[in-house]
Amino acid sequence: MGVPGWFARERADGDRFADLVDGTAGTETPDDDEFAHELALVGGLRELGASGAPDAETRQRIRDEIAGRLAEAEAPSKRRGHAVANLAAAAVALVLALGGITLLLSKDALPGDPLYGIKRAGESAALGLTFDERDKAKKHLEFAANRVGELDELTRQEAPTGAYFTGLADFETDLRAGVSQLTALVTDQGGQTRLTELRTWARQQSERLGLQAGNAPAEARDKFAAARVLLDKVQTRTTDLGSRLVCYTITTGSSDDLGAVPAAGDCVRNPDSPNAAVPPLTSTPPSSAPAESPAPSSAPPPSSSSIVDTATPTGPLAPPSGGTPPPVVATPPPTTRTVPPTTTTPKPPLISIPPLIPGLPPITIG
Repeated sequence: MGVPGWFARERADGDRFADLVDGTAGTETPDDDEFAHELALVGGLRELGASGAPDAETRQRIRDEIAGRLAEAEAPSKRRGHAVANLAAAAVALVLALGGITLLLSKDALPGDPLYGIKRAGESAALGLTFDERDKAKKHLEFAANRVGELDELTRQEAPTGAYFTGLADFETDLRAGVSQLTALVTDQGGQTRLTELRTWARQQSERLGLQAGNAPAEARDKFAAARVLLDKVQTRTTDLGSRLVCYTITTGSSDDLGAVPAAGDCVRNPDSPNAAVPPLTSTPPSSAPAESPAPSSAPPPSSSSIVDTATPTGPLAPPSGGTPPPVVATPPPTTRTVPPTTTTPKPPLISIPPLIPGLPPITIG
C-alpha cells in the first residue's frame, strides 16, 4: 500500500524547512519566495532571545537570592515543629492530669451517674494490670460487692429504675467472672477453705440484696430476685465442688456461666488429693514424765498356809431356795502351793526425777 503523494510532499517540505533553520541545507538554496516569511520569523525570535538573556553576574545574584529565601522558609518550619511537639506534650500532660482527677471524682459515682462509666473503666484497667489469677478473681468479687453497696445507696436516693438495672447487670458480670476463676483454681490446686469463704460471701450478699429489694422500685424487683437466684447457685456450686475435691473425678470437664460443673455419681477417693483427710494417729506418743513406781508394801509376806489356789471351787454350791437341788458332782480336793518364806527384805524401787534445769543430771532416789 503506497503513501499518498500530498503527504510525501508535505513531509519533504517540513524536512527542508528544518534544514534551513538549523543551517544544514548544504548547497541547496530555496526559491526566493519559499519559506521567506517563516525564516524571517525564526530569525527575529532568536535575536529577541539573545538580547533578553541575563549575564553571568545576574544569574549568580538570582541564585543567591533564591537560596536565601529557601533558608528563611526552613527556619520557621523547624521552630514550628518544636512548638507543635511542646504543644502535644502539654496536651498529653493535661489529659493525664484530667484523667487522674476524673478517676478520683468518679470513686463515689453510682450507676446512672455520668462518671460511673469512668469508674468502671478504671476497674477494668486495674484488672488488666493484675496478672495473678487468684488476685484477679478476688478483684472481681470485690467489685461485685461494691455494686451491692451502690444499690443500697440507690435505694436511699430513690434513683430511677434504669440505675438499678445497670448496677445489677454489672454485679452479675463480676460475680460470674470471679466465681469461674476461683473455682478453676480450686479444682486445679485444691482449697476447701476458699470454697467455704466463697459460700459464706455469697450468702451474705444474698441477704443484703433481699433487704434492698423491699425498698427498690417494683420494676426492678424481678432483677433483684434473679441476682439472688444466681447467688443461690453459687452456694450450691461451692458445696458440690467441695464434696468432690477428694475424688479422682472432680468435674465433668464442661463449664457454664459459673465455671466448672461438678461431676456426679460415686466418688472414688484419691489419697493423693491435697484435700484428703489425714487419719489420726493410733499410737500414743511417749510421755516425757517418768512413770510412777508403786510404793513398797510394809506388810509381812503371807504364810504358806494362807496361800490357796482358788481357781477350783472348794465345795458344792449352796442350793437355791425352793425347787430341786442340783446334783452334787464330786470334785477333786483342792491343791495347795507352798511358797517358801522370804528371808530377805525387799528393796524399794528406784525413783528417778527429771532434771529441773536443762543441762543438769536427773535426780535419783533409792
